Amino acid sequence: MRRTASPFSLIMLGLGTFLLVLAPMLAWYVEPRAAVNPIDIDTTAVYKGTGSVFDLEKVATVPDKTITVTQRVRGNVAESEKSGNAVWDVITTVDTDESLPAADPHDALDYQPHRWVLDRETTRPVHCCEEKPYIEGEAYLKFPFDVQKRDYRWWDNTLGGVVTMRYQGEKKIQGYTGYRFTASVPAAKTGTRLVPGRLVNLPDRPQVLAEEWYANHGIELVVDQATGRVLYAQTGPRRTLRAPGGTKDEAVLLDSRKIAFTTATQKEAVERAEEDSGRLRLVGQTLPIGAAVTGFVLALAGIVLVVRGRRHPDSSESSGSAVTM
Repeated sequence: MRRTASPFSLIMLGLGTFLLVLAPMLAWYVEPRAAVNPIDIDTTAVYKGTGSVFDLEKVATVPDKTITVTQRVRGNVAESEKSGNAVWDVITTVDTDESLPAADPHDALDYQPHRWVLDRETTRPVHCCEEKPYIEGEAYLKFPFDVQKRDYRWWDNTLGGVVTMRYQGEKKIQGYTGYRFTASVPAAKTGTRLVPGRLVNLPDRPQVLAEEWYANHGIELVVDQATGRVLYAQTGPRRTLRAPGGTKDEAVLLDSRKIAFTTATQKEAVERAEEDSGRLRLVGQTLPIGAAVTGFVLALAGIVLVVRGRRHPDSSESSGSAVTM
């Protein structure tokens, strides 16, 4: 008698085949679609350091002041859904202890609102939706997903241009390993400002259109490899005024060797990076590998059971009755 395979073996074979098909789909289809920049972002990063700032009341540069930089990023959901991109509104304020706490960010020593529009998958700037300024480069507030060990073109908003961030190996932040990038910015003219002539060593002129110059002693960024999230940021801005056509700094508006993420900001960045990279790792590695291994085992077991379940008649047995005379 021929015996057919049991339903259980067929179920195992079917389930194993399904998991083998599901594994590459998770890795090649689902995971890339999970790696997208959010449209409802709402984060605040705080930097602290010491340096020299220009005191408007004293009309002079004052050294050894505590400097706090606050960067608030909020997603504009309505504009994001309309455009299909991530539209992020950013407010950056610079304060000293005298201007903190401030009920209104406009009361800060420096206040800069701007909008960054980025492709949700590649993180590259998109020029639409009343973007201001015209941001360029490969990264700004974050790096692309799946950060590589190479140099990246980073947008410096104070410079109004792109800076090459050079890969410098790995570095731990709050016990979490990220990729480290560094750069410096040579002095460059960034604009003009109407000021009293005496501020730029032109006492005979009541007002003058002084040149604004910017340099950076050093930028350091430590980035999560999977998500591109910045775990640690350090900057050393120097902003000065020069007389029109001048070759030397006449007044220092801001000068600090190091303004960096506070410990609280570092911990929050690491916590979010661990969560986000963990989700990407789950759908991109853990689940596909688990599905592939489980599917292979189930399919193999199902095939074995099906083969064993199909037993053919023995060829030595007689196929009919004997003929008698």
